[in-house]
Amino acid sequence: MKKILFLHGFFASGQCVPAVALRETFEGEAEVLTPDLPMHPQEAIAFIRELIDREKPDVLVGNSCGSFYAQMLAPVLGLPALLGNPHFQMTAFLKPRIGAHQYKSPRMDGKQDFVIDNQLIAEFAAIEAHQFDYCTPESRACIWGLFGDNDTLAHFEPLFLEHYDTAYHFPGAHTPTAEEVQKYYVPLIKKLL
Repeated sequence: MKKILFLHGFFASGQCVPAVALRETFEGEAEVLTPDLPMHPQEAIAFIRELIDREKPDVLVGNSCGSFYAQMLAPVLGLPALLGNPHFQMTAFLKPRIGAHQYKSPRMDGKQDFVIDNQLIAEFAAIEAHQFDYCTPESRACIWGLFGDNDTLAHFEPLFLEHYDTAYHFPGAHTPTAEEVQKYYVPLIKKLL
């Protein structure tokens, strides 16, 4: 059975709406892994890399910050990827949000509270500076972007197209609904598989 690894956005978890919709839609067709990602970027990348080495997914799917991670790892590991509303400037996203927050969906460890601080922003800045270092001619064709026409948070299609060839649109916002996942994400994931 094929495996899909879904990487959620910064405020989300492996139980967010897109993750659940993918698991339900692919039930019986493909195994969809939807882990909770660590908040700190170096930890998240190491965690994802170890998970990929162990589980050997056939495709990466991300949303927002999850797409930021997928974009960096897919070319290195030779995996196709679908980047939903990729957020390539996490520092700009985090700076106005310094302070205490809660995840928008439940996490397996039960921890819902977290803090955005200058240290976390600096960690993202260090990675952002090198996020496109591993783009290859081969990855240009197998890393696709999917951009919501009503996304008010991430507007990175021009930057995406500097590095990759294939961009799609859907009439949704930053975080897709379950119906949008089924209608727009799933057909593209099936093509990548």
